[in-house]
Amino acid sequence: MIGASHVARPFRPRPASIGRGSGARVDLRFPPPPPVLFLLAATMWLLLLPGCLKQGTVVQQGNREQILHRNLGYEITGLDPHLVTGIAETAVLDALFEGLVSEDPVDLHPVPGVAERWDISPDGLTYTFFLRADARWSNGEPVTAADFVASYRRILTPSLGADYASLFYALRGAEAFHKGLTHDFASVGVAAPDARTLRLTLDHPTAYFLTLLTQIAWRPVPIATIEKYGSPYERGTDWTRPGRLVGNGPFTLKTWRPNQVIVVEKSPTYWDAATVRLQAIHFHPIDSVDTEERSFRAGQLHITDSLPIGKIDSYRHDAPQFLRIDPYLGTYYYLLNTTRPPLNDVRIRRALSLAVDREAIVNKILHGGQQPAFSFTPPGTAGYQPPSRFAAPASMTAALEAARQLLKDAGFEGGKGLPPIELLYPNSENHRLLAEAVQEMWRRELGIDVRLANQELKVTFASRRTGAFQILRASWIGDYLDPSTFLDVFRSDSGNNFSGWSSPAYDAALFAAARTPDPAARNALFQQAESLLLDAAPIIPIYFYTHVFLIQPSVKGWHPTLLDHHPYKYVWLEP
Repeated sequence: MIGASHVARPFRPRPASIGRGSGARVDLRFPPPPPVLFLLAATMWLLLLPGCLKQGTVVQQGNREQILHRNLGYEITGLDPHLVTGIAETAVLDALFEGLVSEDPVDLHPVPGVAERWDISPDGLTYTFFLRADARWSNGEPVTAADFVASYRRILTPSLGADYASLFYALRGAEAFHKGLTHDFASVGVAAPDARTLRLTLDHPTAYFLTLLTQIAWRPVPIATIEKYGSPYERGTDWTRPGRLVGNGPFTLKTWRPNQVIVVEKSPTYWDAATVRLQAIHFHPIDSVDTEERSFRAGQLHITDSLPIGKIDSYRHDAPQFLRIDPYLGTYYYLLNTTRPPLNDVRIRRALSLAVDREAIVNKILHGGQQPAFSFTPPGTAGYQPPSRFAAPASMTAALEAARQLLKDAGFEGGKGLPPIELLYPNSENHRLLAEAVQEMWRRELGIDVRLANQELKVTFASRRTGAFQILRASWIGDYLDPSTFLDVFRSDSGNNFSGWSSPAYDAALFAAARTPDPAARNALFQQAESLLLDAAPIIPIYFYTHVFLIQPSVKGWHPTLLDHHPYKYVWLEP
């Protein structure tokens, strides 16, 4: 997801020797404090640890009343499962909606959700789901197979403009319907023989199809409720506000105060309410990493979204019981608008990518177990390995020589004559620090004048969608465990491809991979596609994520998972 573009978690860099916008070399490392000051700082830190909380904090009250307080990292853009693409939005929607298939809390393998069981035909093309008799919407109405048919028709209707509609292309006829080549939804492989039976027919065998069904876009939505407030097939229908939103998940929406809090409460109509131990979840949209860390220390949060890099070592040494560094399937990268000069020249794009010292960023700035990224797809994703020729360079010296030669070939030796390039990032001190580091690398090594610009996150989303950028900070977090969750982003018809780049050969390789059952042959096709992507350089991968965050020991059932999914029905609090 973009991550959310997925909006993914911001990194939390530690001050390091990087460049300022003026182009001057500035050493941001702090000198070691005198011993007395060090001991004083250490004492102050120990006194401020969350373990020393005063009685009566929000966290302690939440432990007693089973109310979880979680930070989202930013204010969400919406709560329509068919329209959102962000991580924070999904974190809330996971509480409000449930799909045919759910996830095991430990390893995320598919487990029954609204469907109590399913059958798969021997040819792998037909999935028949048998829905629970006690599955209910939050208004008490039964959840039926017809609800899923209507929901899938909605997200595939072109006028809705759903970014994730392409996830449904595994269904027979779904791509043709979504692209307007046919207007008869009966041609799509979705049918409801009766109220409790849903039959999905695939265009081709898809080994990860059950896992794909856990993605938020496959959740049912209440079409009858949406129709009360406008057309279900147009954006802007205001049906997701408290008092209006009808869901079928373990929680219901109680409160949504923008930039303050979202409150969901345990649903009495959920079919498995007896398993749900949390009585409520409070989602906080704190976008400042320093503020959320202080809130955690003050006993206001059970779980942070992230952690300032400068405090990782302090927690690691003095309060390891609160520190978590989990694996996380995601890539932090810069998105290049290939339709705007001078980035319409592939030589310049490649030069920019080669001149980024990813090892320095990971080792000198991040300090959170991240890995330098020289591909878009993280190595090892479902057994896939990116093309070997895009591994780490033998030396940065050789990479920089190649970058300078490319710039010279493009007619801008030493950066002379090249107009300034703008790098846009969302408001965040963390994104700013990394952007300044990359800005200095490009200035020092290539002579390129890069201007930094920042916007509010929602404005950045709009700029990305309209192409009003040259270089944009971006990230992608896997929606499911397969290389296609990354590589499909840059298909020509992807709703999440904002680069302006497209390639028929790239599309053809992914088309063939989707229809190739042999894992080795399939991975070879993925490598072919990724080689085309990296050669064209519409993106500059920077690093592969880990999730570095704080969590109170009272939170139980919050297991480390590669997709950072945590089904709330299995989470509880212990005083």
